[in-house]
Amino acid sequence: MDVILLQDVDKVGLRGEVVSVARGYMRNYLAPRRLAEEATSARVAELEKRDSQRARHEAASFEQAQEIADKLSQAELRFDVNAGPQGTLFGSVTPTDIADEIWKQLKIRVDRRKIDLAESIKRVGRYQIPIEVFTDVSADVKIMVVPEGGELPPEEELEAMAAAQREAEEASAAAAAEAAAAAEEAIAEVEAEETEVEAEEATEPDAEPAEIADPSAERS
Repeated sequence: MDVILLQDVDKVGLRGEVVSVARGYMRNYLAPRRLAEEATSARVAELEKRDSQRARHEAASFEQAQEIADKLSQAELRFDVNAGPQGTLFGSVTPTDIADEIWKQLKIRVDRRKIDLAESIKRVGRYQIPIEVFTDVSADVKIMVVPEGGELPPEEELEAMAAAQREAEEASAAAAAEAAAAAEEAIAEVEAEETEVEAEEATEPDAEPAEIADPSAERS
């Protein structure tokens, strides 16, 4: 079914895009979290009109794109986010968030699909995000993702936090793999025992039928 995304969803699409998803995925995941709505004709037409209006603010020529790229390269966007002690975000910073902040701070429209962010940002830190402004014109935008109510730790501390997070994830993955291997081994042992029992039953001789007494032998 076709739905309109109300938020950016990793590996699905960006806010405002019309995408095709399985009905079960919409019913069980997207809809309960208010991440998408059904793509009715009226809502699709409304979005297309809004996108057309926004496109008027985007670069229309190579020279204009160069001016926009210069402004983007000099800017630094700050996102104050809710994060855990190891710097992991309770949420993420998405291409749409970046495009919205660029408009908010610089009054520059950029196409969210031209923001080169393979996955949403999920850790505090400093980032440089490439943005394609126009054909053969791009800019790297500096972004600071800062813990809410605090300041960004020094680079060394950020690297240590990221390393600790990676170690924890690797340990968790190793434990999960070990548990899965143990489960597979247990299943294999059970299957082997069942196969052995079946083989033993198959090789056992059939019970001999009971002898039937001959009535004539009793009369003699």
